[in-house]
Amino acid sequence: MNMTEPMFLALTALVDEPRHGYGIVQEVERLSDGKVQLKIGTLYGVLDRLAAEGLVALDREEVQSGRLRRYYRLTDSGERALQTEVARLSGTLQTATERLSARRGAVSTRPSVAGGAA
Repeated sequence: MNMTEPMFLALTALVDEPRHGYGIVQEVERLSDGKVQLKIGTLYGVLDRLAAEGLVALDREEVQSGRLRRYYRLTDSGERALQTEVARLSGTLQTATERLSARRGAVSTRPSVAGGAA
């Protein structure tokens, strides 16, 4: 499965407890230091896809101020998918770090040109 950033963040938001849609939006914003602000339409599209894949499930429904709130929870399959994605991203991060270190090493060993370009 190709996991998008909104999917990754929604699953991450559900690791510690079930949350309703707006709670997921708030947690994603907090997890990303305000860099990702999921729109409600995007969130429910993501939740529908995650539920279809069996990665999240409806935990419960509550009525708050006359409005129905659906709480979603991470499933065991969702936890495994999130762990797999974390491992994949960690590997990519390690590769990028190694390449940047190699570049810095290569740059520092290049002879400098006095006086700049002619």
